[in-house]
Amino acid sequence: MSRIYFLQFKNGKDGFEIQPGLTILDYAQKLKIKINAECGGIGKCGKCVVRIEKGEENLNQLTSAEKKFDLGQKYRLACQAKIIKDLSDIVVYIKDFGKYEILKYGKGKIVEIFPFYKRKGNNVYKNGEKVDIYRGGIYGLAIDIGTTTIVFDIVNLENGNIIGTVAKTNPQIIYGNDVISRIEYTMVDKKEKRFLNEKERKEKIYELQKVVVKMINDEIKKFDKEIFDKIYEVVIAGNSTMRNIFFIIDVSTLGKIPYEPLNPESLIRNPDEIELKMNKNGEIYGLPLIGGHVGADIVADILASEIYNEENVCMLVDIGTNGEVVIGNKDKLLATSAAAGGAFEGVNISCGVGGIEGAIKEINIINGKVYYSTIGNKYPIGICGSGLIDLLSEMLKNKIIDEKARLKDGEFYITENIKITQSDIFQLITSKSAIKTSWQVLSKIYPIDLKNIDKIFIAGGFGNFINVDSAIRIGLIPNIDKNKIIKIGNGSLEGAREVLLCYKKRKIAEEIARKTKHIRTNEIEPNFNYLLTENMYF
Repeated sequence: MSRIYFLQFKNGKDGFEIQPGLTILDYAQKLKIKINAECGGIGKCGKCVVRIEKGEENLNQLTSAEKKFDLGQKYRLACQAKIIKDLSDIVVYIKDFGKYEILKYGKGKIVEIFPFYKRKGNNVYKNGEKVDIYRGGIYGLAIDIGTTTIVFDIVNLENGNIIGTVAKTNPQIIYGNDVISRIEYTMVDKKEKRFLNEKERKEKIYELQKVVVKMINDEIKKFDKEIFDKIYEVVIAGNSTMRNIFFIIDVSTLGKIPYEPLNPESLIRNPDEIELKMNKNGEIYGLPLIGGHVGADIVADILASEIYNEENVCMLVDIGTNGEVVIGNKDKLLATSAAAGGAFEGVNISCGVGGIEGAIKEINIINGKVYYSTIGNKYPIGICGSGLIDLLSEMLKNKIIDEKARLKDGEFYITENIKITQSDIFQLITSKSAIKTSWQVLSKIYPIDLKNIDKIFIAGGFGNFINVDSAIRIGLIPNIDKNKIIKIGNGSLEGAREVLLCYKKRKIAEEIARKTKHIRTNEIEPNFNYLLTENMYF
Protein backbone atom coordinates (compact mmCIF):
# COMPACT_ATOMS: atom_id res chain seq x y z
CA MET A 1 0.00 0.00 0.00
CA SER A 2 1.29 3.46 -0.95
CA ARG A 3 1.79 6.31 1.51
CA ILE A 4 1.24 10.09 1.63
CA TYR A 5 4.13 12.22 2.94
CA PHE A 6 4.33 15.79 4.30
CA LEU A 7 8.10 16.21 4.27
CA GLN A 8 8.10 19.73 5.74
CA PHE A 9 6.88 18.40 9.06
CA LYS A 10 8.45 15.99 11.53
CA ASN A 11 5.19 14.11 12.04
CA GLY A 12 4.64 13.84 8.29
CA LYS A 13 8.00 12.45 7.21
CA ASP A 14 7.13 8.83 7.94
CA GLY A 15 4.01 9.09 5.84
CA PHE A 16 0.53 7.66 6.27
CA GLU A 17 -1.05 4.77 4.44
CA ILE A 18 -3.26 5.90 1.58
CA GLN A 19 -6.97 5.31 2.05
CA PRO A 20 -8.90 6.19 -1.11
CA GLY A 21 -11.84 8.49 -0.42
CA LEU A 22 -10.01 10.88 1.93
CA THR A 23 -8.78 14.36 1.04
CA ILE A 24 -5.29 15.74 1.64
CA LEU A 25 -6.82 17.94 4.34
CA ASP A 26 -8.09 14.81 6.09
CA TYR A 27 -4.55 13.41 6.20
CA ALA A 28 -3.11 16.72 7.47
CA GLN A 29 -5.65 16.68 10.30
CA LYS A 30 -4.88 13.06 11.13
CA LEU A 31 -1.19 13.91 11.40
CA LYS A 32 -1.87 17.16 13.34
CA ILE A 33 -0.13 19.20 10.65
CA LYS A 34 -0.91 22.91 10.59
CA ILE A 35 -2.69 23.98 7.44
CA ASN A 36 -4.76 27.10 6.91
CA ALA A 37 -8.30 25.78 6.39
CA GLU A 38 -10.22 28.94 7.22
CA CYS A 39 -13.57 27.82 5.77
CA GLY A 40 -13.39 24.42 7.46
CA GLY A 41 -12.74 22.46 4.26
CA ILE A 42 -15.62 23.43 1.96
CA GLY A 43 -13.48 24.91 -0.83
CA LYS A 44 -14.60 28.47 -0.22
CA CYS A 45 -11.61 30.35 1.21
CA GLY A 46 -8.91 29.04 -1.15
CA LYS A 47 -6.28 29.19 1.60
CA CYS A 48 -5.41 25.47 2.04
CA VAL A 49 -3.15 25.49 -1.01
CA VAL A 50 -0.74 22.54 -1.37
CA ARG A 51 1.81 21.54 -4.00
CA ILE A 52 1.66 17.94 -5.21
CA GLU A 53 5.32 17.13 -5.69
CA LYS A 54 4.63 13.48 -6.51
CA GLY A 55 1.63 11.22 -6.99
CA GLU A 56 -0.76 13.56 -8.79
CA GLU A 57 -2.14 10.55 -10.71
CA ASN A 58 -3.81 9.32 -7.50
CA LEU A 59 -6.04 12.38 -7.19
CA ASN A 60 -9.40 13.44 -8.56
CA GLN A 61 -9.63 16.12 -11.23
CA LEU A 62 -9.81 19.81 -10.30
CA THR A 63 -13.19 20.52 -8.70
CA SER A 64 -15.44 23.45 -9.63
CA ALA A 65 -14.45 25.09 -6.33
CA GLU A 66 -10.75 24.88 -7.25
CA LYS A 67 -11.33 26.29 -10.72
CA LYS A 68 -12.40 29.58 -9.14
CA PHE A 69 -8.82 30.07 -7.93
CA ASP A 70 -5.74 30.54 -10.09
CA LEU A 71 -3.78 27.74 -8.45
CA GLY A 72 -1.14 27.02 -11.03
CA GLN A 73 0.37 23.75 -12.16
CA LYS A 74 0.82 21.08 -9.45
CA TYR A 75 -1.17 23.14 -6.92
CA ARG A 76 -4.44 21.97 -5.36
CA LEU A 77 -6.73 22.88 -2.47
CA ALA A 78 -6.13 20.31 0.27
CA CYS A 79 -9.83 20.13 1.08
CA GLN A 80 -10.76 19.39 -2.56
CA ALA A 81 -7.91 17.10 -3.60
CA LYS A 82 -9.33 13.65 -2.92
CA ILE A 83 -7.33 10.45 -3.24
CA ILE A 84 -9.28 8.11 -5.52
CA LYS A 85 -6.52 5.69 -6.54
CA ASP A 86 -3.62 3.86 -4.93
CA LEU A 87 -1.03 3.88 -7.71
CA SER A 88 2.02 5.44 -6.05
CA ASP A 89 3.28 7.40 -3.07
CA ILE A 90 2.13 11.01 -2.72
CA VAL A 91 4.41 13.84 -1.59
CA VAL A 92 2.69 17.06 -0.47
CA TYR A 93 4.12 20.48 0.39
CA ILE A 94 1.90 22.97 2.20
CA LYS A 95 2.10 26.57 1.09
CA ASP A 96 3.46 28.38 4.13
CA PHE A 97 0.91 30.75 5.65
CA GLY A 98 3.57 32.45 7.73
CA LYS A 99 4.18 33.38 11.33
CA TYR A 100 1.48 35.42 13.06
CA GLU A 101 2.24 38.76 14.67
CA ILE A 102 0.75 38.01 18.07
CA LEU A 103 -0.01 40.59 20.73
CA LYS A 104 1.65 39.31 23.90
CA TYR A 105 0.97 42.11 26.31
CA GLY A 106 -1.74 44.14 27.98
CA LYS A 107 -1.32 47.43 29.82
CA GLY A 108 1.04 45.88 32.39
CA LYS A 109 -1.00 46.89 35.42
CA ILE A 110 0.43 46.50 38.90
CA VAL A 111 -1.66 43.87 40.68
CA GLU A 112 -1.89 43.04 44.37
CA ILE A 113 -0.10 39.72 44.96
CA PHE A 114 -2.46 37.49 46.89
CA PRO A 115 -2.26 34.08 45.15
CA PHE A 116 -4.19 30.92 45.96
CA TYR A 117 -0.92 28.99 46.47
CA LYS A 118 1.68 30.35 48.94
CA ARG A 119 4.91 29.27 50.57
CA LYS A 120 5.20 28.92 54.31
CA GLY A 121 8.59 27.69 55.44
CA ASN A 122 9.46 24.60 53.43
CA ASN A 123 5.92 23.83 52.34
CA VAL A 124 3.32 25.03 49.83
CA TYR A 125 -0.16 25.89 51.07
CA LYS A 126 -3.38 26.21 49.13
CA ASN A 127 -5.85 28.58 50.75
CA GLY A 128 -4.20 27.88 54.13
CA GLU A 129 -3.98 24.09 53.75
CA LYS A 130 -0.65 22.30 53.20
CA VAL A 131 -0.56 20.57 49.81
CA ASP A 132 3.12 20.00 48.97
CA ILE A 133 6.72 20.53 49.95
CA TYR A 134 8.43 23.63 48.56
CA ARG A 135 10.30 22.65 45.38
CA GLY A 136 12.24 25.83 44.78
CA GLY A 137 9.47 27.93 43.27
CA ILE A 138 5.71 28.48 42.98
CA TYR A 139 4.57 29.32 39.46
CA GLY A 140 1.35 29.73 37.55
CA LEU A 141 0.13 30.11 33.97
CA ALA A 142 -2.24 32.79 32.67
CA ILE A 143 -3.53 31.53 29.31
CA ASP A 144 -5.51 33.39 26.64
CA ILE A 145 -6.90 30.82 24.21
CA GLY A 146 -7.91 32.73 21.11
CA THR A 147 -9.42 31.31 17.94
CA THR A 148 -6.31 32.21 15.94
CA THR A 149 -3.60 32.52 18.57
CA ILE A 150 -2.73 31.26 22.04
CA VAL A 151 -0.67 33.40 24.41
CA PHE A 152 0.35 32.54 27.95
CA ASP A 153 2.44 34.05 30.72
CA ILE A 154 4.55 31.94 33.07
CA VAL A 155 4.29 33.85 36.35
CA ASN A 156 6.25 33.65 39.59
CA LEU A 157 3.46 33.62 42.17
CA GLU A 158 5.84 34.59 44.98
CA ASN A 159 6.73 38.00 43.56
CA GLY A 160 4.41 38.55 40.58
CA ASN A 161 7.17 38.58 37.97
CA ILE A 162 6.46 37.26 34.48
CA ILE A 163 9.37 34.92 33.81
CA GLY A 164 8.33 34.03 30.28
CA THR A 165 5.65 34.66 27.65
CA VAL A 166 4.75 32.21 24.88
CA ALA A 167 2.76 33.25 21.80
CA LYS A 168 1.80 30.70 19.15
CA THR A 169 -0.73 30.10 16.42
CA ASN A 170 -3.64 28.05 17.76
CA PRO A 171 -2.96 24.56 16.34
CA GLN A 172 -6.71 24.04 15.93
CA ILE A 173 -6.45 26.19 12.80
CA ILE A 174 -6.12 22.97 10.79
CA TYR A 175 -9.78 22.34 11.63
CA GLY A 176 -10.95 25.78 10.48
CA ASN A 177 -10.04 29.40 11.16
CA ASP A 178 -13.21 30.40 13.02
CA VAL A 179 -15.30 29.09 15.89
CA ILE A 180 -18.20 28.10 13.63
CA SER A 181 -15.96 25.74 11.63
CA ARG A 182 -14.71 24.12 14.83
CA ILE A 183 -18.19 23.80 16.29
CA GLU A 184 -19.30 22.15 13.03
CA TYR A 185 -16.32 19.79 13.22
CA THR A 186 -17.63 18.53 16.56
CA MET A 187 -21.24 18.26 15.32
CA VAL A 188 -21.29 17.02 11.73
CA ASP A 189 -19.75 14.21 9.70
CA LYS A 190 -19.48 16.02 6.36
CA LYS A 191 -18.58 12.88 4.42
CA GLU A 192 -21.56 10.89 5.62
CA LYS A 193 -23.73 14.03 5.81
CA ARG A 194 -25.09 13.31 9.27
CA PHE A 195 -25.01 14.74 12.78
CA LEU A 196 -22.66 13.05 15.23
CA ASN A 197 -23.99 11.30 18.30
CA GLU A 198 -22.98 12.34 21.83
CA LYS A 199 -20.06 9.89 22.03
CA GLU A 200 -18.71 10.97 18.63
CA ARG A 201 -19.02 14.67 19.56
CA LYS A 202 -17.01 14.09 22.72
CA GLU A 203 -14.28 12.34 20.72
CA LYS A 204 -14.07 15.29 18.32
CA ILE A 205 -13.94 17.81 21.16
CA TYR A 206 -11.19 15.80 22.83
CA GLU A 207 -9.28 15.76 19.53
CA LEU A 208 -9.42 19.56 19.37
CA GLN A 209 -8.55 19.90 23.05
CA LYS A 210 -5.55 17.58 22.82
CA VAL A 211 -3.73 19.64 20.19
CA VAL A 212 -3.94 22.77 22.38
CA VAL A 213 -2.81 20.99 25.56
CA LYS A 214 0.06 19.32 23.72
CA MET A 215 1.23 22.67 22.35
CA ILE A 216 1.18 24.23 25.84
CA ASN A 217 3.02 21.26 27.38
CA ASP A 218 5.62 21.32 24.59
CA GLU A 219 6.23 25.06 24.92
CA ILE A 220 6.68 24.87 28.70
CA LYS A 221 9.16 22.02 28.21
CA LYS A 222 11.12 24.15 25.74
CA PHE A 223 11.20 26.97 28.26
CA ASP A 224 12.25 24.83 31.24
CA LYS A 225 11.57 21.10 31.47
CA GLU A 226 12.22 21.22 35.23
CA ILE A 227 9.41 23.69 35.89
CA PHE A 228 6.36 21.39 35.58
CA ASP A 229 6.30 20.35 39.26
CA LYS A 230 6.49 24.02 40.30
CA ILE A 231 3.36 25.05 38.37
CA TYR A 232 0.43 25.01 40.80
CA GLU A 233 -2.26 27.16 39.24
CA VAL A 234 -3.49 27.81 35.71
CA VAL A 235 -6.10 30.43 34.74
CA ILE A 236 -7.87 30.07 31.38
CA ALA A 237 -9.54 32.88 29.41
CA GLY A 238 -11.05 32.51 25.96
CA ASN A 239 -14.26 32.90 24.01
CA SER A 240 -17.15 30.58 24.85
CA THR A 241 -16.15 27.97 22.26
CA MET A 242 -12.42 27.95 22.99
CA ARG A 243 -12.87 27.82 26.77
CA ASN A 244 -15.37 24.97 26.66
CA ILE A 245 -13.33 22.93 24.20
CA PHE A 246 -10.33 23.28 26.51
CA PHE A 247 -12.41 21.86 29.37
CA ILE A 248 -13.78 19.11 27.06
CA ILE A 249 -17.36 20.43 27.20
CA ASP A 250 -19.83 19.95 24.33
CA VAL A 251 -20.00 23.11 22.18
CA SER A 252 -22.83 22.01 19.89
CA THR A 253 -25.32 24.29 21.71
CA LEU A 254 -23.24 27.27 20.54
CA GLY A 255 -23.94 26.25 16.93
CA LYS A 256 -27.74 26.25 17.13
CA ILE A 257 -30.51 28.48 18.43
CA PRO A 258 -30.45 30.00 21.05
CA TYR A 259 -26.60 29.78 20.80
CA GLU A 260 -26.00 29.43 24.52
CA PRO A 261 -23.01 27.60 26.06
CA LEU A 262 -23.16 24.70 28.46
CA ASN A 263 -21.53 25.27 31.89
CA PRO A 264 -21.18 29.08 31.67
CA GLU A 265 -20.08 29.29 35.30
CA SER A 266 -16.41 29.28 36.34
CA LEU A 267 -14.72 25.89 36.22
CA ILE A 268 -12.12 24.12 38.34
CA ARG A 269 -10.38 20.95 37.14
CA ASN A 270 -7.37 18.96 38.29
CA PRO A 271 -4.35 18.44 36.00
CA ASP A 272 -5.15 14.79 35.24
CA GLU A 273 -8.58 15.67 33.85
CA ILE A 274 -7.10 18.17 31.39
CA GLU A 275 -3.78 16.31 30.86
CA LEU A 276 -1.82 19.50 31.43
CA LYS A 277 1.68 18.89 32.79
CA MET A 278 1.93 20.64 36.16
CA ASN A 279 2.08 19.82 39.85
CA LYS A 280 -0.46 17.10 40.65
CA ASN A 281 -1.66 19.17 43.65
CA GLY A 282 -2.43 22.14 41.43
CA GLU A 283 -5.68 23.25 39.82
CA ILE A 284 -6.89 24.71 36.54
CA TYR A 285 -9.41 27.54 36.77
CA GLY A 286 -11.60 28.64 33.85
CA LEU A 287 -13.02 32.15 33.99
CA PRO A 288 -16.83 32.27 33.67
CA LEU A 289 -18.76 33.08 30.50
CA ILE A 290 -21.28 35.92 30.19
CA GLY A 291 -23.66 34.31 27.69
CA GLY A 292 -23.91 33.22 24.06
CA HIS A 293 -20.60 33.92 22.32
CA VAL A 294 -19.64 36.56 24.91
CA GLY A 295 -17.08 34.52 26.75
CA ALA A 296 -14.40 34.44 29.41
CA ASP A 297 -12.13 36.62 27.29
CA ILE A 298 -14.62 39.48 27.64
CA VAL A 299 -14.86 38.92 31.41
CA ALA A 300 -11.06 39.27 31.44
CA ASP A 301 -11.25 42.39 29.21
CA ILE A 302 -13.75 43.99 31.61
CA LEU A 303 -11.47 43.14 34.54
CA ALA A 304 -8.36 44.51 32.80
CA SER A 305 -10.05 47.72 31.61
CA GLU A 306 -11.74 48.25 35.00
CA ILE A 307 -14.90 49.41 33.23
CA TYR A 308 -16.72 47.66 36.09
CA ASN A 309 -15.28 50.31 38.48
CA GLU A 310 -16.00 53.38 36.33
CA GLU A 311 -18.35 56.10 37.59
CA ASN A 312 -19.18 57.30 34.07
CA VAL A 313 -20.52 55.13 31.27
CA CYS A 314 -17.81 53.64 29.06
CA MET A 315 -17.64 51.28 26.10
CA LEU A 316 -15.37 48.30 25.42
CA VAL A 317 -14.97 46.93 21.89
CA ASP A 318 -13.15 43.70 21.07
CA ILE A 319 -12.93 43.37 17.29
CA GLY A 320 -12.57 39.90 15.79
CA THR A 321 -14.48 37.15 13.99
CA ASN A 322 -17.03 37.51 16.78
CA GLY A 323 -16.79 41.16 17.71
CA GLU A 324 -17.95 41.93 21.24
CA VAL A 325 -19.21 45.20 22.68
CA VAL A 326 -19.73 46.12 26.34
CA ILE A 327 -21.36 49.34 27.59
CA GLY A 328 -21.64 50.35 31.21
CA ASN A 329 -20.04 51.31 34.49
CA LYS A 330 -20.01 50.17 38.13
CA ASP A 331 -23.81 50.19 38.26
CA LYS A 332 -24.79 48.36 35.07
CA LEU A 333 -23.06 46.44 32.29
CA LEU A 334 -24.57 45.26 28.99
CA ALA A 335 -22.72 43.04 26.52
CA THR A 336 -23.39 41.67 23.07
CA SER A 337 -21.58 39.83 20.30
CA ALA A 338 -21.58 40.62 16.60
CA ALA A 339 -21.33 37.93 13.96
CA ALA A 340 -18.72 39.98 12.14
CA GLY A 341 -17.31 37.09 10.15
CA GLY A 342 -13.65 36.85 9.29
CA ALA A 343 -13.33 39.61 6.68
CA PHE A 344 -11.10 41.78 8.85
CA GLU A 345 -8.91 38.72 9.43
CA GLY A 346 -8.55 38.16 5.68
CA VAL A 347 -11.23 35.47 5.31
CA ASN A 348 -13.13 35.58 1.97
CA ILE A 349 -11.01 38.54 0.85
CA SER A 350 -9.23 37.79 -2.45
CA CYS A 351 -5.86 39.05 -1.22
CA GLY A 352 -6.64 38.90 2.49
CA VAL A 353 -4.37 37.18 4.99
CA GLY A 354 -4.13 37.02 8.77
CA GLY A 355 -1.69 39.11 10.79
CA ILE A 356 1.33 37.20 9.46
CA GLU A 357 4.76 38.13 8.19
CA GLY A 358 4.49 39.82 4.81
CA ALA A 359 0.94 41.05 5.43
CA ILE A 360 0.35 44.68 4.49
CA LYS A 361 -0.58 46.31 7.81
CA GLU A 362 -0.60 50.04 7.01
CA ILE A 363 -1.72 51.86 3.86
CA ASN A 364 -1.70 55.50 2.77
CA ILE A 365 -2.79 56.88 -0.59
CA ILE A 366 -1.14 60.18 -1.47
CA ASN A 367 -1.75 61.86 -4.84
CA GLY A 368 -3.01 58.58 -6.23
CA LYS A 369 0.07 56.62 -5.16
CA VAL A 370 -0.18 53.80 -2.63
CA TYR A 371 2.32 53.61 0.24
CA TYR A 372 2.34 50.65 2.59
CA SER A 373 4.31 48.73 5.23
CA THR A 374 4.28 45.03 6.01
CA ILE A 375 4.58 42.91 9.13
CA GLY A 376 8.21 41.99 9.63
CA ASN A 377 9.17 44.23 6.68
CA LYS A 378 8.76 41.18 4.47
CA TYR A 379 7.79 41.02 0.79
CA PRO A 380 4.01 41.71 0.56
CA ILE A 381 1.88 38.60 0.32
CA GLY A 382 -1.57 40.05 1.08
CA ILE A 383 -3.44 42.48 3.33
CA CYS A 384 -4.31 41.88 7.00
CA GLY A 385 -7.09 43.50 9.04
CA SER A 386 -5.42 46.76 10.02
CA GLY A 387 -4.33 47.25 6.39
CA LEU A 388 -7.87 46.56 5.14
CA ILE A 389 -9.30 49.19 7.50
CA ASP A 390 -6.68 51.68 6.31
CA LEU A 391 -7.42 50.77 2.69
CA LEU A 392 -11.18 51.35 3.03
CA SER A 393 -10.53 54.63 4.82
CA GLU A 394 -7.98 55.86 2.28
CA MET A 395 -10.14 54.87 -0.70
CA LEU A 396 -13.08 56.71 0.85
CA LYS A 397 -10.96 59.79 1.57
CA ASN A 398 -9.55 59.79 -1.97
CA LYS A 399 -12.99 59.14 -3.52
CA ILE A 400 -11.89 55.82 -5.03
CA ILE A 401 -15.05 54.46 -3.46
CA ASP A 402 -18.17 56.51 -2.78
CA GLU A 403 -20.33 56.69 0.33
CA LYS A 404 -22.29 53.65 -0.85
CA ALA A 405 -19.02 51.69 -0.98
CA ARG A 406 -19.05 51.43 -4.77
CA LEU A 407 -15.64 50.93 -6.37
CA LYS A 408 -15.59 52.92 -9.58
CA ASP A 409 -13.33 50.67 -11.63
CA GLY A 410 -14.36 47.30 -10.17
CA GLU A 411 -10.96 46.62 -8.59
CA PHE A 412 -8.08 48.58 -7.10
CA TYR A 413 -4.43 47.49 -7.02
CA ILE A 414 -2.17 48.05 -4.02
CA THR A 415 0.80 46.29 -5.61
CA GLU A 416 1.22 44.67 -8.99
CA ASN A 417 -0.36 41.45 -7.68
CA ILE A 418 -2.37 42.52 -4.63
CA LYS A 419 -5.76 44.10 -5.18
CA ILE A 420 -9.18 44.68 -3.66
CA THR A 421 -12.40 43.99 -5.55
CA GLN A 422 -16.02 45.10 -5.21
CA SER A 423 -16.81 41.67 -3.78
CA ASP A 424 -14.09 42.15 -1.15
CA ILE A 425 -15.49 45.54 -0.20
CA PHE A 426 -18.92 43.99 0.28
CA GLN A 427 -17.46 41.47 2.73
CA LEU A 428 -15.66 44.22 4.65
CA ILE A 429 -18.62 46.59 4.93
CA THR A 430 -20.81 43.67 6.05
CA SER A 431 -18.37 42.96 8.90
CA LYS A 432 -18.09 46.64 9.73
CA SER A 433 -21.86 46.96 9.82
CA ALA A 434 -22.23 44.04 12.25
CA ILE A 435 -19.92 45.70 14.76
CA LYS A 436 -21.31 49.22 14.28
CA THR A 437 -24.90 47.99 14.64
CA SER A 438 -23.96 46.22 17.88
CA TRP A 439 -22.61 49.31 19.64
CA GLN A 440 -25.34 51.47 18.13
CA VAL A 441 -28.17 49.25 19.40
CA LEU A 442 -26.49 48.62 22.77
CA SER A 443 -26.16 52.39 23.35
CA LYS A 444 -29.87 52.75 22.54
CA ILE A 445 -30.88 49.99 24.98
CA TYR A 446 -28.64 51.24 27.82
CA PRO A 447 -29.56 54.15 27.03
CA ILE A 448 -26.63 56.53 26.46
CA ASP A 449 -25.94 59.16 23.83
CA LEU A 450 -22.68 58.16 22.14
CA LYS A 451 -21.28 61.68 22.58
CA ASN A 452 -21.59 61.16 26.34
CA ILE A 453 -19.46 57.99 26.39
CA ASP A 454 -16.58 58.77 28.75
CA LYS A 455 -14.04 56.29 27.36
CA ILE A 456 -13.85 53.63 24.67
CA PHE A 457 -11.52 50.72 25.46
CA ILE A 458 -10.24 48.85 22.39
CA ALA A 459 -9.23 45.31 23.32
CA GLY A 460 -7.49 42.46 21.54
CA GLY A 461 -4.56 41.97 19.21
CA PHE A 462 -6.40 43.18 16.13
CA GLY A 463 -7.73 46.27 17.90
CA ASN A 464 -4.23 47.10 19.13
CA PHE A 465 -2.88 47.41 15.57
CA ILE A 466 -5.68 49.42 13.95
CA ASN A 467 -5.36 53.09 13.04
CA VAL A 468 -7.99 54.88 15.13
CA ASP A 469 -8.54 57.62 12.52
CA SER A 470 -9.20 54.99 9.84
CA ALA A 471 -11.54 53.02 12.11
CA ILE A 472 -13.56 56.16 12.91
CA ARG A 473 -13.72 57.24 9.27
CA ILE A 474 -15.30 53.98 8.12
CA GLY A 475 -17.63 53.81 11.15
CA LEU A 476 -16.07 50.81 12.87
CA ILE A 477 -15.90 52.67 16.19
CA PRO A 478 -17.87 55.75 17.32
CA ASN A 479 -16.71 59.18 16.21
CA ILE A 480 -15.64 60.68 19.53
CA ASP A 481 -12.62 62.58 20.81
CA LYS A 482 -9.58 60.36 20.11
CA ASN A 483 -8.23 61.14 23.59
CA LYS A 484 -11.14 59.09 24.95
CA ILE A 485 -10.07 56.00 23.02
CA ILE A 486 -7.77 53.70 24.98
CA LYS A 487 -6.10 50.59 23.59
CA ILE A 488 -5.66 48.04 26.38
CA GLY A 489 -3.76 45.45 24.35
CA ASN A 490 -4.35 41.80 25.17
CA GLY A 491 -6.95 42.39 27.87
CA SER A 492 -7.87 38.72 27.94
CA LEU A 493 -4.33 37.71 28.92
CA GLU A 494 -4.00 40.59 31.37
CA GLY A 495 -7.29 39.76 33.06
CA ALA A 496 -6.27 36.10 33.38
CA ARG A 497 -2.96 37.15 34.93
CA GLU A 498 -4.73 39.39 37.45
CA VAL A 499 -6.88 36.45 38.57
CA LEU A 500 -3.79 34.24 38.79
CA LEU A 501 -1.94 36.71 41.01
CA CYS A 502 -4.80 37.78 43.23
CA TYR A 503 -7.44 35.40 44.55
CA LYS A 504 -9.75 38.38 45.21
CA LYS A 505 -9.86 39.04 41.45
CA ARG A 506 -11.36 35.57 40.94
CA LYS A 507 -14.37 36.64 42.98
CA ILE A 508 -14.58 39.95 41.08
CA ALA A 509 -14.50 38.13 37.73
CA GLU A 510 -17.33 35.86 38.83
CA GLU A 511 -19.32 38.88 39.95
CA ILE A 512 -18.68 40.59 36.60
CA ALA A 513 -20.08 37.57 34.74
CA ARG A 514 -23.20 37.54 36.96
CA LYS A 515 -23.69 41.31 36.75
CA THR A 516 -23.22 41.72 32.99
CA LYS A 517 -26.44 41.27 31.05
CA HIS A 518 -26.12 39.47 27.73
CA ILE A 519 -28.15 41.22 25.02
CA ARG A 520 -29.21 39.68 21.71
CA THR A 521 -29.49 42.89 19.71
CA ASN A 522 -31.27 41.25 16.78
CA GLU A 523 -34.09 40.14 19.09
CA ILE A 524 -34.48 43.43 20.97
CA GLU A 525 -34.11 45.95 18.13
CA PRO A 526 -37.18 45.84 15.81
CA ASN A 527 -35.29 47.63 13.01
CA PHE A 528 -32.18 45.47 13.32
CA ASN A 529 -32.04 44.33 9.67
CA TYR A 530 -32.66 47.85 8.43
CA LEU A 531 -29.81 49.17 10.59
CA LEU A 532 -27.49 46.42 9.35
CA THR A 533 -28.16 47.47 5.77
CA GLU A 534 -27.89 51.18 6.50
CA ASN A 535 -24.62 50.77 8.41
CA MET A 536 -22.95 49.07 5.47
CA TYR A 537 -22.54 52.48 3.90
CA PHE A 538 -20.32 55.33 5.02
